[in-house]
Amino acid sequence: MSINNSYFSKNNTILSNSYTNTGRNPVTELFYGNFAYSEFPSGYSRFIFDLDLTLLESKISDGTISTTCSSAMTHTLRMTNTSFFNDELRNTSTSNGRMRATSFDLILFRIPYSNEEQETPQNWDEGVGYDFADLIYEYKETDKSFSDRPSNWYQTTTIGTWTEPGIYSNKNTGTTNYSGLTIVDTQHFQFGDENISFDMTNEINSILNGTLNNTTGWGIAFLPQVEDLTGLTNPYEVQFFSRHTQTFYEPYLETVYNDLIEDDRNSFTLGKSNKLYLYLYDNGNPINLDSLPTVDIQDGNGDLISGLTGLTTCLRTKGIYEVVIPALTGFKTPCTFSDIWKGLTLNGFSLPNVTNDFVIYPIKKSIQIGTDSQDPKIYGFDYYGIKQDEKILNTDIRKVGVIIKQAYSTQKLLPNVDAYYRVYVREGQTEVQFQDWTKINRTPNEYYFIFDTRDKIPNEYFIDIKVESSGEINTYKRQLKFQIVNIK
Repeated sequence: MSINNSYFSKNNTILSNSYTNTGRNPVTELFYGNFAYSEFPSGYSRFIFDLDLTLLESKISDGTISTTCSSAMTHTLRMTNTSFFNDELRNTSTSNGRMRATSFDLILFRIPYSNEEQETPQNWDEGVGYDFADLIYEYKETDKSFSDRPSNWYQTTTIGTWTEPGIYSNKNTGTTNYSGLTIVDTQHFQFGDENISFDMTNEINSILNGTLNNTTGWGIAFLPQVEDLTGLTNPYEVQFFSRHTQTFYEPYLETVYNDLIEDDRNSFTLGKSNKLYLYLYDNGNPINLDSLPTVDIQDGNGDLISGLTGLTTCLRTKGIYEVVIPALTGFKTPCTFSDIWKGLTLNGFSLPNVTNDFVIYPIKKSIQIGTDSQDPKIYGFDYYGIKQDEKILNTDIRKVGVIIKQAYSTQKLLPNVDAYYRVYVREGQTEVQFQDWTKINRTPNEYYFIFDTRDKIPNEYFIDIKVESSGEINTYKRQLKFQIVNIK
């Protein structure tokens, strides 16, 4: 499994019945509560944003992200709560005097079209505002951080307005009502310091497959029952980092997709399902065929195996095709078989069939049965593709090779190991996870994973390696350390 992060192209927090714009504030403050004794606005606020899906769409277009082997591609909106890092902030007030909200639901809704036919999108601008209120200082005539330029509660642009102020009416008495919204997901917050984790899988997949068009973004808000609460003695709010944060915690859409390669050519075992792959390169760069090939399996005498002809394949990732061979039984092992890849066409030209060999081993090769317990193994690692303490531009795509060997040995390489990696950054003694444990690709000649810096925020990154052996899980800390830097 791999991930791709898509970041916001714009965002803004709009305040009820106000022309205030806070599009460039590094934090979105979602609040509710009608009160009359604060310099900050009363009522409630809503957060709106749009996503830049350019990189995601590019990866799907070139086959880096493929859905022919698996359709299990998920999309999750992630935003970090500003009080997530300190439990002591629970049941306290924020820096502007509002109480931290607890026990509430937030909704993720799609910004509606301006007509029922869903043909006219409501395009909006982010704006240049920062402050929630116009605070005039003695040494200035105006507060340069305050702006009432669009977008805001009423306006989308200088000459455009929302069909309904605030995008929708939470009392269902307007032109566009809450009851008519598309609610993408709802999340409950018990303590108020949880991070946002909205499931946008169906929404984003609909955009990618062309069944949902002309979207102009989404919004996050409290439920109408919360927004409409009156008679409160305190205002309440929850805060999340926006796209203008100067921290590592920029909000993003996390896409998880399956591009794992587990090539069994060197460990093809009788009695279980096995996978074989075909790798295609043009001067070292992966390329895709015009269409999916098929595979025939033949024995050592050159005879085709009944039921194993015309096997369907799938594109696992760019330039790599996968075929699943069902469990074989009844053959004397070890024996050599061949996989014949047929129907290869590239740019309209037919290519000759490709024939590869593999050896079928008895099932006892991969299973240990006896009176002795299996001792856990200790591993050592070498790497290529990223150097220790290297500074990498955020335009690079690196293939990181992992050489797995027996510890304290420079020669004994291990051919079939379940190894994983994870990526994180550090803040003091805290490890902030960027990518959870992900299995490392296994091919006949190497272990590797692809590290794409284009969707990574410039920072210092660390990579851990984990290996499962004999019931033990051993983690090898900080195997790689490097920095991703911006290109100007």
